[in-house]
Amino acid sequence: MRILTTSMLVATLTLSACGAVRDSRINPFNWFGNARSEPIQRTVEKNDNPLIPEERAGLFSSVRGETELYLGTPIDQVSALVIERVPGGAILRATGIAAIDGVYDVRLTPDNDDLEPDENGVLTFRFEGIKPEARVRRTSERQRTYNVAARLTDQELSRVRTIRVEGERNAQTIARR
Repeated sequence: MRILTTSMLVATLTLSACGAVRDSRINPFNWFGNARSEPIQRTVEKNDNPLIPEERAGLFSSVRGETELYLGTPIDQVSALVIERVPGGAILRATGIAAIDGVYDVRLTPDNDDLEPDENGVLTFRFEGIKPEARVRRTSERQRTYNVAARLTDQELSRVRTIRVEGERNAQTIARR
């Protein structure tokens, strides 16, 4: 009888502690809140020409790894943004709606260098896809909806306060609580 009472007491105390941890910052499921939409404000960047290389070609330039040039353009609008915790980090999942049908090679391209947040702790991604060359008719919204995800490690998330995914007409942000 004493073992049953002790085990019931331990189970009761353990379950009552779950209610306090559920809403605290210790719980990793509470690290980011719900996403919200906001309009895009375009800024004029410096006059960069992607055809001019930034560094000179040297004697051993062919030894260095060639980087792939991605020719994607921003998707029309970002409709949803979710971050899901996984062991060792998180998965950022975004849903977007394209203006035309046939967009392919959809990606979340980081706007920050090496996934480093800016001085305010904002990590920004652009939701981009490659538009088809042939003229495509406009179909239903369901056919023009695309899902894309990016994995972020705990080290990359350690300095991040807000994650922002930008489209052509809007941006979705999700902030740490």
